[in-house]
Amino acid sequence: MHTYQSPLDLVRERSPERPVALVRPDTVALAARWFQESFKGEVLYAVKANPSPWVIKTLAANGLRAFDVASVPEIELVAQHAPGSKMAFMHPVKSRAAISAAYFDHGVRTFALDTHEELAKILDATGQAKDLNLMVRLAVSSEGSSYPLSGKFGVEPHEALGLLLAARRATQDLMGVAFHVGSQCMRPTAYQGAMAGASRALVRAGVFADVVDVGGGFPSIYPGMVPPSLGDYINSIDRGFAEMMVHETTELWCEPGRALVAESSSVLTRVDLRKGDALYLNDGSYGSLFDATHSKWPFPVKLIREDGAADAPLKPFRFYGPTCDSIDHMPGPFWLPEDVGEGDFIEIGMLGAYGVAMATRFNGYGDVGLAEVQDAPMASMYGLAPRSIPTPRPESGTVVKLSRARSKKRRRR
Repeated sequence: MHTYQSPLDLVRERSPERPVALVRPDTVALAARWFQESFKGEVLYAVKANPSPWVIKTLAANGLRAFDVASVPEIELVAQHAPGSKMAFMHPVKSRAAISAAYFDHGVRTFALDTHEELAKILDATGQAKDLNLMVRLAVSSEGSSYPLSGKFGVEPHEALGLLLAARRATQDLMGVAFHVGSQCMRPTAYQGAMAGASRALVRAGVFADVVDVGGGFPSIYPGMVPPSLGDYINSIDRGFAEMMVHETTELWCEPGRALVAESSSVLTRVDLRKGDALYLNDGSYGSLFDATHSKWPFPVKLIREDGAADAPLKPFRFYGPTCDSIDHMPGPFWLPEDVGEGDFIEIGMLGAYGVAMATRFNGYGDVGLAEVQDAPMASMYGLAPRSIPTPRPESGTVVKLSRARSKKRRRR
């Protein structure tokens, strides 16, 4: 992987034909250290957010040695790039073959479930093993999240009594509860509310949990979505845990994904055609821009030209991807200099989470290059850049340059 000082240096040297994922390993390292210093428990990286080998290696090198995995390929990925790490198979629905391979071939002992049928499947596929850590996934409200995850997984807390009892009796090791408040959660108190519901379910079942897993949902920054500080989320979890009916040895876990990697990557795309306010790019919804299409997130953008000139006033544009599918459309608005046109490059920021991880090979597209850059991300929850991404005014100039600021390490509280 080649390293460049900035995306402009890459464009001047290579003028790439295909999209390029621009990665910043230092931002992942900083985020990993922040969570380990600030969260009072075990931090497991949600591999699905970005399964790139460089991410796994960077996290492991910075002390994060626990991973939330959802499939055998993710297990194999972690085993290869962070050998000896702890893995938790947190997908609530798994095949028998996947459970067996995780347990017997890779030493995975932690499994999530939300039904009696899944519990029976786990026990059968592991040969009625007694050294399991069984995590009962509870359904909780996704109110306050920008990407709700309720509905597909989780047993309703008021219906969880029998399942909690069964899980408790099925293992001689750890039994716990887990939940997910929704991706890009904008309300820190959502964790506290979910923990209160989990505590009530445990009390009704008459069992103690050895683990409380508050899941993921920790946010990053996007235009129109500037969340509270991550410290507010940690404080809410601290308060919620203090109020739960748990014993002194109960462990606290979390599964950040987006918050660890969103800032770490952007994607460099090229304009192949301009048609009015529509720019046709060489990347799109079947590539790294799934959320820009389906969730209509207006990711931050920056025009990159070989001569460095980008002084025209800004105006809103929409994007089309390279495929022949008409739904490959990103409405934005994406604010760029009004003279943008064919041959220009556009850096689309904050795509470290669910960017290249979502890419397909539909229509023969989807190949993405990889390069490391040393400039700051377009926004940061960790002091690397201004926290807000204001929507530019039409008469304003180019996007303000962001400078890297020295971050302050937080003490464990």
